[in-house]
Amino acid sequence: MTPDQARSLVSKQIRFIVPDADLDGLPPDADLRRTLELDSLDFLEFVERLSKDAGVRIDEDDYPSLATMESCQAFLAARTAASD
Repeated sequence: MTPDQARSLVSKQIRFIVPDADLDGLPPDADLRRTLELDSLDFLEFVERLSKDAGVRIDEDDYPSLATMESCQAFLAARTAASD
């Protein structure tokens, strides 16, 4: 998965949880949970949906790698490359 594909996937899953999220104006290093006001259940749903759509396992130890759009992209690109 390329970083652009990863961003598209992350954006899709965020918009499912926060339909009115302004992702175009979101800085790549902004904390997703804080900026989008995701509570624990929202974040867990985001992770589960991301894992399912990407076809990779995401463990609780990986959560810090999903803090920002930039880190999500890097994580998904690396994780999917490792599973190829």
